[in-house]
Order: sequence, then structure tokens, then C-alpha cells
Amino acid sequence: MVQEKSGHRGTRRRFLKRTGAILAASALPSLPRLWAGVTSSSEFPFELVPPDVSGIRWVHRNGRSAEMYLPETVGAGCGFIDYDNDGWMDIYLVNSGKCDFLDPNPPLRNALYHNNRDGSFTDVTERAGVPGLGYGMGVAVGDYDGDSFPDLLVTQYNGVVLYHNNGNGTFTDVTRKAGLPTTGWASSAVWFDYDNDGKLDLFICRFVDFDKSKNKFCGDQQTGRYYCIPRVYDPMPSWLFHNNGDGTFTDVSRESGIAKSLGKAWGVVACDVNNDGRMDLFVANDTVANFLFLNRGNGKFEEIGLQANVGYSAEGHARSGMGVDAADYDQDGWVDLFVTNVDREMYSLYHNNQDETFDDMAIPNGIGRVTRLMSGWGVKYFDFDNDGSVDLFLANGHPDDKIEVHSTEVKYYEPMLLFRGNGKRFQDVSATSGPAFSQAYASRGMAVGDFNNDGALDVLVGINNGAPLLLKNNAGRRNHWVGIKLIAKQSNPDGIGAQITWQAGDLKRSIYKTGGGSYLAAHDPRVVLGIGGRRRIDWVQVKWPLPSGRIERFTDVPVDQYTNLVEGRGTRV
Repeated sequence: MVQEKSGHRGTRRRFLKRTGAILAASALPSLPRLWAGVTSSSEFPFELVPPDVSGIRWVHRNGRSAEMYLPETVGAGCGFIDYDNDGWMDIYLVNSGKCDFLDPNPPLRNALYHNNRDGSFTDVTERAGVPGLGYGMGVAVGDYDGDSFPDLLVTQYNGVVLYHNNGNGTFTDVTRKAGLPTTGWASSAVWFDYDNDGKLDLFICRFVDFDKSKNKFCGDQQTGRYYCIPRVYDPMPSWLFHNNGDGTFTDVSRESGIAKSLGKAWGVVACDVNNDGRMDLFVANDTVANFLFLNRGNGKFEEIGLQANVGYSAEGHARSGMGVDAADYDQDGWVDLFVTNVDREMYSLYHNNQDETFDDMAIPNGIGRVTRLMSGWGVKYFDFDNDGSVDLFLANGHPDDKIEVHSTEVKYYEPMLLFRGNGKRFQDVSATSGPAFSQAYASRGMAVGDFNNDGALDVLVGINNGAPLLLKNNAGRRNHWVGIKLIAKQSNPDGIGAQITWQAGDLKRSIYKTGGGSYLAAHDPRVVLGIGGRRRIDWVQVKWPLPSGRIERFTDVPVDQYTNLVEGRGTRV
């Protein structure tokens, strides 16, 4: 084992209504208003890091127009990436830009912020060469060429941009050389190894058939124009690209079976739902059924959303799926799913029945009631307090900034939500998690990562037409933890699909390393193992993904710091 970096240990006021907006819907959020009245306090689990502390002064602009083009309301994406491999998470933020309906002057650009290791960041976008080229959506990070430097994929309303990491603090645009699409509305994306050859392949969510000429009028004479519900646009097939191992990719969407399913895809997570050693895909679709692509081997996928009970609501209706994630929240050895939806649809907590079917447990867990009038985007399962149980963070906001003109119950700006897990159920703890949860936002993308290396996973939230939020986690460092970075040798470089099990006295837990998840986001690739008040960990066991499949146990793993676990250096089990 090689030690990487050392770490250290160390109400909200209630709403008059859960869905009450703090900010007026008639005015889009401005930077000063978002931070007005917010007092940082380490007494709460999360505190907002203001721009004068973080140095992040970049702001998302959606180019909102009188024509209300649909892409305007669905950004912005965001992500964590340690682009220079110094062991500290840097931040990437995605903006709008030039396209067929927008030519901003001055131009808009994405932003790469370098971590200064003191809680602040420096904008290095121009030096790194990653400003983006078009109307941006989201980000996916993965080491596709196995050179140990993370590469950057930016999804856009007009295709994607693949930035190859040169290993010297700069990137090169290799999109065309790699054979990736430069047209078509790309939303979320995920790097994962679908054929278990040890190389990262790429799935890209494709949204509807849309361009400026196809923009439709939605609204009426009384309320005027508003953003269309996507059901008025035609669905499209998503993309699957096979990694050829030479810097290029082959489009295998048709032969794999992916292209047979026409969707309106927003979010995607790669995970193994049936424990067969092959990575499957759960895809959130807007106004059409969600997809669960089961990986049947030999490069083939079978779409089983309907029979798995994750395609439609319990009443048989297609919902407006946006963000997704996957984790074994109840520790039964099987990965469970989550998807956020739009108002009046509730979000879904899908429990795995271990037979390729799921049951929606959102109502018994109180999630259905709390989210009934909300619209969710970013979502992530993670252990925010390091007690060893999976928790749930949700970033919300309605897609239509004129919703309050024709609805008395639903608000445009919505609060974030935090649900604490106990290994079986979830409890809404938003009201006691910090002043940030008493504010309301037009949240979209949401990423999780430990930016200050204290073992407490922090949260980055992209705001549509506003400044991003950086939430520092104060709760995780109150417990002990072990930080793990997987260094694969035969498996895919990012260890996507690995199963990590750990024992600390009377505590035994297991998690699966998924790919992607949330919405338009990229997360810290390291894994934090919470052990509560226990001061030592007995062992960490890794079941590496195929083609290795090796099961290894690592002992003498240090507590309260990050450690590299290198494939082949543990004791075989």
C-alpha cells in the first residue's frame, strides 16, 4: 500500500411550507441575493463556502430568451477532477455558449478551478485549455487511455468535447480524432467498462430531437409563453462507444441494443444490479419510461425497465426522470436505485428484490411525501456523517421559471434536501443541516467530493443562471474514516465496478463503486469508508472488477487519511 495524503479529524429555520420559495420567482437569482443572510457555522453538518473564501466567482448564464429554448433551463453541470494528480480535488463548471440560438457577447466559457489546498481555488481555465466550445450541459471524468491522468468529457446541446489530459496541467481537444459526436443534444455521460476488457467505454445520454428550427410555442394568451414539457419533442437513441485502446472509440449503439430504445435521457448511473459481474445502466427519461439496460454479455444489452418495475410509476404512467444514483443502502448485498422526478410525481427509491425487479420504497421512507411538490435534478447516495450508513442528498428546482404564474402550490426555487440513513430507512434531517437548507435555488447538477481532504464528503451544486454552491461538510470529520483510492492494474483504470468491504470491530459494511450518477456531474473518484467512533479498522477487502476479478484483503490500513490500494499488493482471499 502507498499512502496518498493525510487528512485530519477533527436549524435550519423551518419553512412556513416545505415548498415555499425564499426568492421571488419573477426575478432570476443574482449572486448577491443568493448569499444574503447566509451565515456560515461549523455547528451545522453543512456550511456554504462564500465566493470571497473559495475564490470561485464564475457564474452560470443560460442566455434566457423570449423564445424560451428548452436547453436554457436544464443546465448547469459541475464536477470534481484532480486534473494534476496532486491528491486534491479541483472543480470544473459548465456554462452555456454559442449555438444555433445563442451567440453571447462577451462569450461565455466553462471554468476549471485549481485547488490551492487552503480552502480556496484559482481559475486556470485558459492555461489548461478547457473553455468549452458550445452550449454546455454536463461533465464526465475518466482515465480512458490508462495513463493515470483523468480525462475530461464535456457534454453539450451540440455534441460533446473530449479533452485529453496531457499530464502537464493542460488538455488537448481530441473529440474528432476519438470519433465522438459533435452534433446532437448530449446530457449526462458515464465512463464504465461494459465488456470487461480493462478499458473505459463511454455511454452518453441523448435528449430530444431539437434545434432552433424545431422550437415549439408552449403557453397561452393569459400566461404567455413558458418552457415546453419535453413530451412535445421526439425521443432519440442514446450512444454507446467502445474504447478501441488506441485513443479512438467505435459507436456500438446499434449492435449492443442500446439504440433500439428511443428515450429522452437526462441522468445515468452504471452499476451491477444482478451481481453477475457485468455493469448495467439505469437511465432516467423525461416523459417516457426509464430504461434499465441489463448487460447480458457479448456486448449485448437488454432493456428491462418495464418488467423491473422502474420504467413507470405504480399507476403505469411515464414520469419526468432527471437525476439517478445507485447504492446498496440497506446492506443486503444488492444495489438499489434512485430517480428524481418533477412535481406531483414524487421521487422513487427502488429497492432491489434480487431477481431483476424492484419495489418503490419512497413512500414508506417519507421521501414520497416530502418530494411530492418538488422537482429534483442532482442526487447522490453517500455517507455524509461517516457513521457507516448510506445517506441521500437531493438538489431541487422547478424547470419552468414561470411555474408560479399558473400554480399556487409549486415554486420555481426549491430547497435542497438531506436524508440520513440508518442502514434500513431514511429520515429527513434537512431542517437541522445548516442555513443553506433554508434557502431555495434553481439547482441542477450536483457533485460530491472531498475538496479539503478531511474525510468529510463535500457537495458542489450547479445553479441555473446563477453562481454555484460549494457546501463544506463539517459532520464527517466528527467520526473516524478511511479514504481509499483504487489503483487498478488489470481492471479498468478507475476501478468502476469494484466491491469494497471493510470491518472495524463490530461494524462490517460493503459498498460498490458505481460509475456516474446524479445529473450532469462527475464525482471524487476516491471512496470514503465511515467507521463511526471506532479508532481502527481491521481490514479492507476489494473485489476488483473483471477481467481481474481478484479478491484481496488489505490490513494495517491507516485511519483518518487517504491511502492507495494497489491491485495485486493485497493478500488474496
